[in-house]
Amino acid sequence: MSKLPEIRGSVFLLAACFLLASCGLQPLYSGGTNGVVASSLGHVEVGPIAGKAGWLMRNALNDQLSTLEGSEARYRLVVELDDKIAGFGVRSNDRITRERRTLRARYQLVRLSDDAVVLDATAGSDAGIDVVSSEYATVVAEETALENLSVRVADQIVKRLSLFAREQTDDSSK
Repeated sequence: MSKLPEIRGSVFLLAACFLLASCGLQPLYSGGTNGVVASSLGHVEVGPIAGKAGWLMRNALNDQLSTLEGSEARYRLVVELDDKIAGFGVRSNDRITRERRTLRARYQLVRLSDDAVVLDATAGSDAGIDVVSSEYATVVAEETALENLSVRVADQIVKRLSLFAREQTDDSSK
């Protein structure tokens, strides 16, 4: 057997490594908890959010943003949620067989020093729910979907805040 395909693959991999290294990509969370992004996220306080979905969302956000305990807040995150359940699978007897739970968040990052909104964005996700003959099982599925959606939307928000923090450091270093 010829070793030519292995050599070509190795050469291609080596070339790809050189190209990737020269493109300027940097890890978002470089430096770990001592990095610029992590320390910026530690200065964000999450404002109260109304309702059960708000309680779940606030806990999910605080879990991800609490990288620096006891740090002074420089920003406040204001979140408004829109939580909807809609039935869309219907049998011939008009019974709903499938639901979609949608959680959307409009959030603003407010700089506390001058109350300026420095970031205004949205995030959202949805989940499908089977409606079964047991009402209890359906309610539990709806609640589980809300818990999972809260974590997913919080992840989206924190990723966007991380990008914002990195952009701010890039702008200040120029």
